[in-house]
Amino acid sequence: MPTDKIEAAIHDILLSVGEDPSREGLLHTPQRVRRMYAELLAGYSLDPHSLINGALFEVDYDEMVVVRDIEFYSLCEHHMLPFIGYANVAYIPKSKVIGLSKIPRIVDLFARRLQVQERMTSQIANFLTETLQPQGVAVVLEAIHLCAMMRGVKKADAHMVTSAMRGIFRSNPSTRAEFMEHLNRPMKKEL
Repeated sequence: MPTDKIEAAIHDILLSVGEDPSREGLLHTPQRVRRMYAELLAGYSLDPHSLINGALFEVDYDEMVVVRDIEFYSLCEHHMLPFIGYANVAYIPKSKVIGLSKIPRIVDLFARRLQVQERMTSQIANFLTETLQPQGVAVVLEAIHLCAMMRGVKKADAHMVTSAMRGIFRSNPSTRAEFMEHLNRPMKKEL
């Protein structure tokens, strides 16, 4: 990221709202904001295929794999305010499975971009479909959006749910229902 441009822009914003960028509490704010954006928007600089790093394995398994309650943090592309939530991802392998830690990393990769939740949901599903070539992929995201909570409509309890169903999850209602049933089960506190 062009650090000098981000820092200059933050400096100008501080001036525009009537602040003194040279006062003690704000003196290093432009640099902190630059570092924050580098972290929150790191998904632009990562190649999703290199993220897999060889963690695809040939396995004789053709039942549902579900990874649920993956927390994510993203920035809405309309206001650059956070939306925060959980991703639930499932796939039914044909012959390949992916290392467990890779699914949360894939969610984070797509979350760490300026996003809309609908696109992010599809990007996760499409990437897993392309990479694994499974029988099907299902992705459900549920999030709260600070742009709707702290400005505009100011609805603090509104949750947005998006889904993307690919392959057998789209064509077979009982497969989709099994996935949704997994999401409705409470987690045990201790395993």
